[in-house]
Amino acid sequence: MNESATSDIQTMIQTMNNPDTVFADQKVLDRLFPAERSNDFFEALFGDAEEGAYDISLRYGGYDAAGGILRFYLDLHQRPGKCLACNLTHGLPEVFSRHPIVNIKGLATDVTKLLGPDVQCTDWKLGSTQQEESARHSIPLTFTIANSQ
Repeated sequence: MNESATSDIQTMIQTMNNPDTVFADQKVLDRLFPAERSNDFFEALFGDAEEGAYDISLRYGGYDAAGGILRFYLDLHQRPGKCLACNLTHGLPEVFSRHPIVNIKGLATDVTKLLGPDVQCTDWKLGSTQQEESARHSIPLTFTIANSQ
């Protein structure tokens, strides 16, 4: 990393709110990605929210200050009486990346607002679906942040 980039990261760290503090509270994550968004997603997809096999929640995964990377996960929690099969969840990163109800771009804006006025999201990426438990799959979500000044 060159000297200028290192200086920019150091300036951003000094002026922004600590992500590990901001996103430690599940209430903050629930405001960023409300539970009702799952029903809205399935209503749009199937015409009936009851057809959905899972609920979606946002989980904080940490901050890599050196790279300016915020890590989150979109957790897919199996609904009672439904099946959370891998073949249903592996195509979701592509769907979520462009779905207006999931709204990753808007989520990126909301996340950076909580970190301070000089922080912006320069890139975001959804990773591949991971099966962490039989009733929970997770989609990694990373935001690259930088100082906007």
